[in-house]
Amino acid sequence: MKHRLSALLLPCLLLAGHALAQSAPALPEWDKLTPQQREALIAPVRDRWNREPEDRDRMLERAQRWQAMTPEQRAQARHGMKRFEGMNPEQRRQARALYDRMKELTPEQRNQLRDQWKKMTPDQRDAWMRQNAPRHVPPSPPSPPRP
Repeated sequence: MKHRLSALLLPCLLLAGHALAQSAPALPEWDKLTPQQREALIAPVRDRWNREPEDRDRMLERAQRWQAMTPEQRAQARHGMKRFEGMNPEQRRQARALYDRMKELTPEQRNQLRDQWKKMTPDQRDAWMRQNAPRHVPPSPPSPPRP
């Protein structure tokens, strides 16, 4: 269990460390952190782990996947997370649909779809979304008319 928790904490600690490094003076290595600093880093993960037992497998799997990533892959993942956080609900819906579709394709087909998507107009993208909408993501409600 201790190894599992360590594997789960790594991504959180890396992200927290990255955020702290950008806004504050450099912090010491883990062994030199105070018990209060360590607790502040671990508490949110521990709380989520205890609060959401049905998500434990997924949390652990993600932590293990993160550990297996190269630094370049981690940088790409962080970039993707930041992009997703900045999207509006419709853009997120489209991103999920594209992601679900991409998982089914070969690398060649993925590249072709990516190139095709970049060339599509908004209307063509909407049509593609209607044809390829994932079943588990409900369609966005219509936008209210603008005055």
